[in-house]
Amino acid sequence: MSITLAAQDLFLTQSAVSRHIHALETALGMKLFKRMHRAIHFTAEGEQLFVSADSAMQQLQDTVGALQASQLAHQPVTLTASISFVGLWLLPRLPQFQQHHPNVEVRLAASNSIMDLRQEGLDIAIRYGAQEQMPAGGLRLFGETIFPVAHPSLGLCRLDAPEIIARSVLLEFEGDASPCWNWDAWLAAQGWSGIKPKGVIRFNLFDQMIHATIAGQGIALGRSQFIRPMLDDGRLFALPTPHPGPKSNKVFCLLQRDARPSKDAQALIDWIVAEAKQTDGVEADASDDP
Repeated sequence: MSITLAAQDLFLTQSAVSRHIHALETALGMKLFKRMHRAIHFTAEGEQLFVSADSAMQQLQDTVGALQASQLAHQPVTLTASISFVGLWLLPRLPQFQQHHPNVEVRLAASNSIMDLRQEGLDIAIRYGAQEQMPAGGLRLFGETIFPVAHPSLGLCRLDAPEIIARSVLLEFEGDASPCWNWDAWLAAQGWSGIKPKGVIRFNLFDQMIHATIAGQGIALGRSQFIRPMLDDGRLFALPTPHPGPKSNKVFCLLQRDARPSKDAQALIDWIVAEAKQTDGVEADASDDP
């Protein structure tokens, strides 16, 4: 009940507020306020109009708030992961998630760079590295099992003699400096140090190397967790070696931005964890095979 305070709240001058009041009273043909010394009060008609207007504004605010909450509830769920994780593990499975959650919109940021979830506005990140180096709160999805693979067109079923290396092209992944991805380390583990392959093609992206392997361009070191469907349907053959190669100590972990994610984000997180558990189980069973 103060024109001065109303003017401050509306970012107007006192005279502008007074003119608006006068215009409203003129339009309605009745007085809405009683002007007193340094104060105003409602007339009976003004009180009645205020109660009605206040109720209508409150209802409008409630409706707008509900609409905004509904829109926020269905914001896209954004996930960042490496290019190979998205291309070889996530995308082939994603239609299953969409079938069970048709109203959840997923936005993927496939990148080999580490992004800050909060700064970039991302909900979920899949990180790769040694378990002890994973950020606090990281949820382990699965590890990695690495061994030589090739397309059936190369006519290989085992990699058990240095002569095979000498007549073959090796495909090498340079995106990770770990010994488990290095052909020299693998050959040394077999006692074949110094054996030169027919040729070497190097890749900085794992998925590109796998596509080249499926095209029959050479023998690669494959990550079983990503290429299991290709092993199962015969697009790739695992090539046993006389001795085990270097082992990997790295894992894939899931990080979430919020301790209490949205309902849609939680649905995607739960689904990824369940799918990863299946991946881990399949690889455990495969490692038990003779």
